Amino acid sequence: MSALVDIGTADVAGHRVLIRADLNVPLRDGKVADTTRIDRFAPTVDALIDRGAKVVVMTHLGRPAGEPNPIYSTRPLVPALAAATGRKVAFVPDCVGTVAELASSHHEQDTIQLLENLRFHKGEEQNSRSFALRLSINGDIYVNDAFSCAHRAHASTHAIAQLMPAYAGPSLLAEVAALQAALESPTRPVAALVGGAKVSSKIAILDQLVTLMDHLIIGGGMANTFLAAQGLKVGRSLYEPDCVDIAKTIMAKAAASNCKILLPDDVVVATSLDSSAARAEVSVDAIPPDRMALDVGANTISRINDLLASCRTLLWNGPLGAFEVEPFAAGTFAVARRAAALTQAGTMVTIAGGGDTAAALSAAGVADRITYLSTAGGAFLEWLEGRSLPGIEVLRNRVPNPEIA
Repeated sequence: MSALVDIGTADVAGHRVLIRADLNVPLRDGKVADTTRIDRFAPTVDALIDRGAKVVVMTHLGRPAGEPNPIYSTRPLVPALAAATGRKVAFVPDCVGTVAELASSHHEQDTIQLLENLRFHKGEEQNSRSFALRLSINGDIYVNDAFSCAHRAHASTHAIAQLMPAYAGPSLLAEVAALQAALESPTRPVAALVGGAKVSSKIAILDQLVTLMDHLIIGGGMANTFLAAQGLKVGRSLYEPDCVDIAKTIMAKAAASNCKILLPDDVVVATSLDSSAARAEVSVDAIPPDRMALDVGANTISRINDLLASCRTLLWNGPLGAFEVEPFAAGTFAVARRAAALTQAGTMVTIAGGGDTAAALSAAGVADRITYLSTAGGAFLEWLEGRSLPGIEVLRNRVPNPEIA
C-alpha cells in the first residue's frame, strides 16, 4: 500500500490530469440505467478540480471489438457525470488524434472532458505503447482510479503509467486498503463467506483463503460439491462430480491450516428453480433424489449468524442460494442483514465484492450498511486468488517527476 502514491500528494494546480475511470455502466434506451460507478467516481473529479486541476476522463464501455460503434459510445454518460459532479461535462468524440488534442489544448479548468470509448481502438486491449503515447498527449499527470480494470494490462491501465507521472486515485486506494484489511492484516477472528454456483470457478480463491482465514463458510451450488465430497447424496442439485476430489483437497488443506469450514446442515429443496414450486426444508443427508437444494435452511442460517457474532472481520463473495428467485433468497438475505447489523454496531468489519454479491446485498437492502462493497468483478476475484494485478504493480513502479510531485 505504501508504494502506491496517492494523487492527493501531488501538486495538480494548473495541470491536466488524465484519469482512467471505470464508467462501464449499463445503458437503457440511451440513458444510464445504474449510476453507482459514476456516483462513486464523482468525488475524485470534484476534489481534483477544487485543487485547480483540469480533468480529462477516459473509460471503456462494453466490448466494441477495437473499432468505433455508436452503440458503445460514451456520449450517453455525459448527463449522469454532470449530475453527479454538478459541473459542465464536454464530450470529446475520440480519445486520441487531432480531435482529442485540440480539446485538450482548449480545456477550461471547471469543465470535465470525457473522452470517447478507449476500446474503439485495438491498441487499448493490446496494451500498445504507441497508443498509450497518443493517449498521454491528453494530460500532464496520469491517475488510475479504476481498480476494477487493474487486472488487465491494457494501454490505459498499464503502458501509459510507464510514460508519464502516474498516481493512484482515491477509489483505487480505498479498494486496495479494504482488501488488505481483510486478507493481510485483519482483526481476528476472520471469516470468509464464499458462495456461487461452481467450485471450478473459485478453486484458486478457496485454496488461498483456507491459509488466511479462521473460518470459511461455503454456500450456494458449490456447497453441494463439498457435501458430495463427504459422501452425501445431493439429488438433482447443481454440483460438479469432477471437482469432488478438489473439494476433498481443500478441506484437508483447511484442516492443516486450522481453518474451520462451515457447510450447510440443512437446505431448502424444490423440484425446480421456480417461485411456485413446492418447497421443503430437509437435512443435507436426506435430500430427495428428485429435488435440488436451492437455499440454506433455518438451522444453517442460525449457525452462520452465530459464527458471525464471534468474528471481527468478514470477507464475502457469492450468495448462499438462488437469491434471484424470491423463495430461495431467505438464507442470503438473513445473513446479509446480520452482517450489516454487526457492522453497524461496530463489532465487525465487512468487505464484500463480486457482481452477484453486490446484487444480493442491494436486494437485501444492506448495500450501504457494510464497511466496503466492491464494484469490481475480475480484479476483486484475482486479488482474492493472490495474483498480482498489472495495473497495480505498474503504479508501484511509477514514473517519477520531481517538478510535478
